[in-house]
Amino acid sequence: MTDDAETGETGDIGEADETGEARETQQAGGSGDGGDPLRVAVIIGSTREGRIGDAVGRWFVERARVRGELDLVVLDLAEFDFPVHYPERATEQMTEFAGAIGKAEAFVVVTPEYNRSFPASLKQAIDFAYDEWQTKPVGFVSYGHGSSGLYAVEQLRSVFTELHTVTLRNGVALDFLHTPLEDRAGACARDRAVRLMLDQLGWWGWALREARAVRPYVS
Repeated sequence: MTDDAETGETGDIGEADETGEARETQQAGGSGDGGDPLRVAVIIGSTREGRIGDAVGRWFVERARVRGELDLVVLDLAEFDFPVHYPERATEQMTEFAGAIGKAEAFVVVTPEYNRSFPASLKQAIDFAYDEWQTKPVGFVSYGHGSSGLYAVEQLRSVFTELHTVTLRNGVALDFLHTPLEDRAGACARDRAVRLMLDQLGWWGWALREARAVRPYVS
């Protein structure tokens, strides 16, 4: 496999956003709609033994939790017991996952890159839901060697477009070949990328919440 980030060490994590640099947001910390917090599901896509996806997920969640306007839930695919073959009827775990997707109002997908794409475990889980994804924003935290997992993100954009979601232009991309996680200069850039993505996620999340309340979506 090329660009396989799962065997790396967390100390080797570098970063870049999808434009090559993280930019400051106009309003630090984002802004809510004055109502209930936005329900955000953080999906950890890798299930590989020895993975670092859970560490990347924790790193992101620690930063996202400071946003009081967001209500986070972590869906770690390694903790679900999904069937190898698609059954005639959904299993309890499949129903639980689809239900969590339905309750969420926005998503952040944490994904590695395998051979210029994303893992099969993630595609399997995505396909367990359909209507539950619709009219909600999706952001990405990707990681890989050299490419920062951006090939995986481009593949995911196509999938999520088919599911009638809104994918964010800006994301958080971690490159294992460059800036170490403990590097303070790199940390500042990564944190800016997280803030920018969450600002955009919140904007779309609240806007689409209001739109769904006004009129039904036609797919």
